[in-house]
Amino acid sequence: MPGADHHARRRLGEGSERERLDPFVVATGDASPRDQRDLMERPFFSLAKARRIAPILYEAGGQRVEVFGMPEHGMATIWDADVLIWAASQIVEAENHGLRTSRFLRFTPYQLLQAVGRATGAREYRLLKGALARLQSTVIRTTIRHGEHWRRHQFSWINEWEELTTRDGHVEGMEFVLPDWFYRGVIDRSLVLTIDPAYFRLTGGIERWLYRVARKHAGHQQHGWLFEVAHLHEKSGSLARLSDFALDLRRIAARQPLPGYRLDIWREGRREMMQIRPSGLSTVPVYNRVETLVTSGANGIGTSGAALSGFRAHEPQLSLWPETRNPAANLESNKESNSSLLARACATRGAGAAGRRSS
Repeated sequence: MPGADHHARRRLGEGSERERLDPFVVATGDASPRDQRDLMERPFFSLAKARRIAPILYEAGGQRVEVFGMPEHGMATIWDADVLIWAASQIVEAENHGLRTSRFLRFTPYQLLQAVGRATGAREYRLLKGALARLQSTVIRTTIRHGEHWRRHQFSWINEWEELTTRDGHVEGMEFVLPDWFYRGVIDRSLVLTIDPAYFRLTGGIERWLYRVARKHAGHQQHGWLFEVAHLHEKSGSLARLSDFALDLRRIAARQPLPGYRLDIWREGRREMMQIRPSGLSTVPVYNRVETLVTSGANGIGTSGAALSGFRAHEPQLSLWPETRNPAANLESNKESNSSLLARACATRGAGAAGRRSS
């Protein structure tokens, strides 16, 4: 597989998706952070900053996820996933204002870095390019959201990307193309959830992953959701031993770092359990203002009320390229999440959310 630097430097050539797609130009303006539900509940990313080559192989509920990192760059990490969260946030916000979007995004690195709470110095720009290289070189195979006659979808998180630099090497602009699988999972609002902006301040890989699990499964349910720690270990895709993973969870529960959620751990016989409950959520459900392009029969997350001036589509908002024309809280979870264990806990602990249907 060619290196990402090669893809970043090459000119538009025959076969480039950017020749066939209208660009979605991201202008200035804030967008409430939004995450894609499939990415929140299954192991798609490495939780360690060290380079990971060992694949993730996960299957539950009849759906399979396989993730492969290439030796040159390693597997995309949960910190690299901030790029996808940012892209999803921009796309949903723009469509909530009636603007057309595309898998082909144009933006400045400053916009992305600032939105995900990172500094904007030369080091952060280099780290961003490393993240894009890993996102492009990581290969995913999954049966999630497969079509009637197609059983497995294979893609990378970014199909191609390029940077525009000055003669002295200063990066002025970037563009990348998202895979269709991810884009369709974003424009279907029922598959997108708002997340707390404080998520980006979480520094540990496991606590970042745990917040996404909490937001997806516990949501705004009063009694949250209950997991067996061994199940969480499997669900995380972590390479750590179960005993070390459990120790990390206990330390996280002692610190209570997750914005809007409380973690409680106890033992039931030989099993260790973790309950995740909402606690002073700053993320609130909002309302969808436009119809989704792909409907799933469920309500979705909508606009945050940000100013329309933050987004324009198919108009030259940046001087970097030639002009081109171009109420749903997460109240339920899915059947993978120890619902039977929670049902038993309800009988003894009064967790009334246990019996709700899984989505």
